Amino acid sequence: MSGDERDQAQDQGGAAASDPGGAAASGLGGAAASGLGGAAGSDPGGAAAGPAEPADADDLRGYHFRELLHKPLTWTLVGGGSLLLGLILALAFSPVVGVVVFVLAFLCGLWVTFNVADSRAADDFFHVYATRRDLTLGGKTSLGPATPLLRKGDDQYAERTLTGELAPGVGGILAIYTYVTESTDSNGNRDKSYHPFTLGMTDVPECVGNLPELYCQRKSGLRSLEKFEDVFRTSKQRVALESEALADRYEIFSAKGQDPIWLRRLFSPTFIVWLTEAAPEKFAFELVGGTLVAYVRGHKEDTADLDRVAAATAMVATRLREESAETSAAGPGP
Repeated sequence: MSGDERDQAQDQGGAAASDPGGAAASGLGGAAASGLGGAAGSDPGGAAAGPAEPADADDLRGYHFRELLHKPLTWTLVGGGSLLLGLILALAFSPVVGVVVFVLAFLCGLWVTFNVADSRAADDFFHVYATRRDLTLGGKTSLGPATPLLRKGDDQYAERTLTGELAPGVGGILAIYTYVTESTDSNGNRDKSYHPFTLGMTDVPECVGNLPELYCQRKSGLRSLEKFEDVFRTSKQRVALESEALADRYEIFSAKGQDPIWLRRLFSPTFIVWLTEAAPEKFAFELVGGTLVAYVRGHKEDTADLDRVAAATAMVATRLREESAETSAAGPGP
């Protein structure tokens, strides 16, 4: 885990408090253990002890790497293949060439083995995470074009999805998401850039009538240029709220014509404090037509960060529902 991810995991704030720590800290249990049974069963010594519940996608990488190195098939493919290739080139060219090729091929074989172990470790982690939280784990898929983030780039996909209850009363999808942009240089060479995110997605149909669009983005650019930039916005308007801390961290936009009083009620003092002090680092969200997408940059593949994104998504959805319910209870204005 990187230093940045450790810092995020330590900074739980209010969002993390909504998720009981028992699920993250407990052992595998019967259901989760069955997901790792295939790997553990191949090594009698490892099966006796059994791997602990992984805290992130890398935790079981060493375990699976050792498992693969104990398999005769691994050495047959890596060692035997490298030796055969080295002998062929030694006979065809020179012994020196054969030795060099043997070493390079052997190292490449170990690298491939390590990547297989890395992939298996990630599969185990997400299987355990989904099992412990009663979520349905899915593979690569499209999330649809519901919000601007989901429409960005030349290609978009979720590498993994976790579907179910993100928090009590809030169902949705937690996704490891990527969009891809393609570019061509002056020589005609094409290049792809990958933009990774971890997001929570849920439906909040209650607020469509009062708030069809809302974008709470991370702050970028200079505040002195905001009025100049706003001149060129045709369908959105900047939301100004009386909070310097919020203005320093976020840029908030709504559809033009949005009721400013409703927005001020939505961004209550408690909600503003949560956004500025307890939300995940570099957190943002967007709401379009009742679909809420809350996200952070990067693929978060550890328990703490995934829990925080799920809790943050539920927090925003709950706040939207609360304000929509209060508006409905109050009835139409005079």
